[in-house]
Amino acid sequence: MPKQDLSLFGLPLNFRGRGALTVQLWWLVQATLFRCSPQFAYGFRAWLLRLFGARVGIKTVIRPSVRITYPWKVSIGDFAWIGDNAELYSLGEIEIGAHAVVSQRSYLCAGDHDYTDPTFPIRSHRVVVGAQVWVAADVFVAPGVSIGEGAVIGARSSVFSDMPAGMVCMGYPCRPVKRRLTKGECE
Repeated sequence: MPKQDLSLFGLPLNFRGRGALTVQLWWLVQATLFRCSPQFAYGFRAWLLRLFGARVGIKTVIRPSVRITYPWKVSIGDFAWIGDNAELYSLGEIEIGAHAVVSQRSYLCAGDHDYTDPTFPIRSHRVVVGAQVWVAADVFVAPGVSIGEGAVIGARSSVFSDMPAGMVCMGYPCRPVKRRLTKGECE
């Protein structure tokens, strides 16, 4: 028996959440209007995302180089920031809380394949970045992961399991290392 036989692969019914024409239209809009918009045009990019079904809060900062696979599967809270070249691979739902930061080159991955099945089926898994979280530069967040409110994920970390609220977490694999303190607090 082969380990994987991609001739048997099939996309699950309605996996993308919209028809092929809408998907292609979004990818065209993202490659042109979204990506070529001026750096300061945060409201315009939020409007484009809402036009395609994303839930985007007020006063968000979403850079023009951000890539979002399916905006209708994305929710971004009020005052959240999404940095340059961040990737929201939204095969499943991605929820980013209010006042959260997803820094440059970070990758939120909401889908995978079942490698134990020779048909290699694609699967979606929800990713949650809680309110007031900081996902620092170049972080990978795996499918199905939730990051608790107020956590910090250190640069270049790889997050394969849920991270607790209010903690500074880092590494490969990412682990909590200490409480997140605010200025003036003692440990």
